[in-house]
Amino acid sequence: MLKDTPTIHITVLDMDETYTIAAYPGQYRSLMIMLYDQIYLEDFGECLGMGRCATCAISIQSSKTALTQFNRNERVTLSKEGIMDPDIHLSCQIVVDESLDGAVIRIYHPDY
Repeated sequence: MLKDTPTIHITVLDMDETYTIAAYPGQYRSLMIMLYDQIYLEDFGECLGMGRCATCAISIQSSKTALTQFNRNERVTLSKEGIMDPDIHLSCQIVVDESLDGAVIRIYHPDY
């Protein structure tokens, strides 16, 4: 059963906007789904979480736990898009759990 108050809070920076989103552990399959559900982001997550399009790329600005592991699809997809920054990840490959509580992320826009 879900608790009364979400325990995971994430600050999302998108261009000139700032959002705070919240969830329970296990409420969302991935950070991409959480972002899609709680914030309108045009052209976001076009491959529906398969890790193949990089339209759900985010930059980790700060978090309690460093996200340093990439799965194979994520590394290949980011490389194809020319994204080599180790702080940029595909949000569809990030599990929403307690390690994200307090994180600050930025929606990746290559031209911004």
